[in-house]
Amino acid sequence: MAGGELFENLRTQTKPQTDTAPISPPRLREPRRDQIELREMDLESLIEQDHLARVVWAIACDLDLIELENRIKSRGSNPGHPAITPKLLVALWVYATSQGVGSARLLARLCLAHNAYRWLCGGVSVNYHTLADFRIDHADVLDRLMSEHLASLAEAGLVNLTVLAQDGVKIRASAGTSSFRREETLGRKLELAQAVVEQLKTETEAHPEASNKRIQAAKERAARERVERVTAAQTALEELKGKRAQL
Repeated sequence: MAGGELFENLRTQTKPQTDTAPISPPRLREPRRDQIELREMDLESLIEQDHLARVVWAIACDLDLIELENRIKSRGSNPGHPAITPKLLVALWVYATSQGVGSARLLARLCLAHNAYRWLCGGVSVNYHTLADFRIDHADVLDRLMSEHLASLAEAGLVNLTVLAQDGVKIRASAGTSSFRREETLGRKLELAQAVVEQLKTETEAHPEASNKRIQAAKERAARERVERVTAAQTALEELKGKRAQL
């Protein structure tokens, strides 16, 4: 048998084929924070332990509010629902003021939608009329309490009154520009706090546009500061990479 006929029925061996098809991207589960979730959660866990709302509430609980309590008509066996404790309403207005909120309508919505206000309410239902009536009917007492409360928070470094001005509270004329240019004493902080309280009080019964704009300004300012921090972190990371490459 000829040599050529011996292997003529064998298969021709081909070279291994390399996979040149593009690699499909990996399937990944990315965080989505715009989704609405229904979760069981106790009110106490809505805010962190060092949240400003807790400080506001602690101070409100220590205030002497007998003057406001004496004005409550719901007593003993008299008809009517129990009144909302004044310390809650004071705390809500103080915290709202510290956040640049002066509208009772917006504050009522925040009590339903915002965790800090929900925590303060502690399950007590608070509506617009209650908030507005309390702020207006007891302005003589509230103006003083809120100003002192706000000034004490500023003195403790928990509230920045000048930032409220930057976000749209027009208080420079009444507080004096010098308050923004030199180190403030507690007396100057009280003066500035009084100006903030007075300005925001004019928005109590108004539509919440002014407060909304102020909140939006605060969000935009926070966003700018966040970008600056991220940029600084990225710059530091690049510097660390450069140092590592030189080793």
